[in-house]
Amino acid sequence: MKIEVINSKGEDTGRKVELKNEIYEIEPNEHAVYLEVKQYLANQRQGTHKTKGKAEVTGSTRKLKKQKGTGTARAGSVKSPLLRGGGTMFGPVPRDYGFDLNKKVKKLAKRSALSSKASEKRIRVMEDQAIDVPKTKFFKSILESLKLDVDKALFITGERNDNVVVSARNIPNAKVISANELSTYELVNADYIVLFESAIETIENRLN
Repeated sequence: MKIEVINSKGEDTGRKVELKNEIYEIEPNEHAVYLEVKQYLANQRQGTHKTKGKAEVTGSTRKLKKQKGTGTARAGSVKSPLLRGGGTMFGPVPRDYGFDLNKKVKKLAKRSALSSKASEKRIRVMEDQAIDVPKTKFFKSILESLKLDVDKALFITGERNDNVVVSARNIPNAKVISANELSTYELVNADYIVLFESAIETIENRLN
C-alpha cells in the first residue's frame, strides 16, 4: 500500500512511500494481540504484595488452653490464623507475573495491530524532524497541524531521539517511541500512529 508523506504542518509533500502489505495489510489476529498485551501488562506488575503467615507474626507460642475438656475447639498460640492479630492463611506472597511468549506470536501481534490501524486509516507518515533542543511548543504545534491534539497519538521515530521524547513528555495525549521500542500495547492504545520516514525501514526489518 502507498501512503502520502506529510510535513510538520500537515501539508502533503507530494511524495508517497510504500508500506509492505505483509505488515500493514494482513488479516488481524486478535488472539495474538490479546496475548502480547496481556504479557505487557503482566510485566508491569511489581508482584511485591505480601502478608505475614503464622510463622512470621510476632507473638508468644504458649498454648492458650488445654487441648481437651473445655467443650470448645482446640486452640494453639495467639499466632493462630483463627484469632485476631494472628497470621494470614494462604495470603499473597511476592511473585513474578511475567510469562514467555513465542517471538513469532509477538511479531504477528504487532503486524496485526498495524494492519488494524491501517485499515481504519489511522496511520500517517511524516517526514523526519530535526529537533536540536527540546521544544514542547513546537511539538504541540505539530499535533495541532495534524489535528491530533485531542486524540491519543503515538509517534514512532527511526532511532531514539531524546529531544523529541522530551518535547512530547508534558503533552498528555502524545507519546514518542523509537521503532526498536515498538510495543503492541502502545499501538493498540493509541488512536493514531504517526510514522517518521526513518522508522518505516526499521519496522519492516523487525517484523519481516
